[in-house]
Amino acid sequence: MKTATMPALRVEPELRLAAENILRPGETLSAFVEDSLRRNVEYRRTQKEFIARGLASRDAAKVSGVYFSAKEVLHELDDILAKTKSDA
Repeated sequence: MKTATMPALRVEPELRLAAENILRPGETLSAFVEDSLRRNVEYRRTQKEFIARGLASRDAAKVSGVYFSAKEVLHELDDILAKTKSDA
């Protein structure tokens, strides 16, 4: 697959210097920017999917009329956590 270029990015000199100062040994600024872009794309994709699931759950609850209190949900999550810890 052919690669594509990203638009040039203008930043304040202080931001560029801060980025250069945290590069790992052998890492280039371009690699850092690419990694940051990949992570942010994945984060936003995950966030979008999470919101979609939440909205679908809300709509399903409206249709069914079945709701759970925060207390019930937290209790169930505590039970799951306790079981996971005991199985480990």
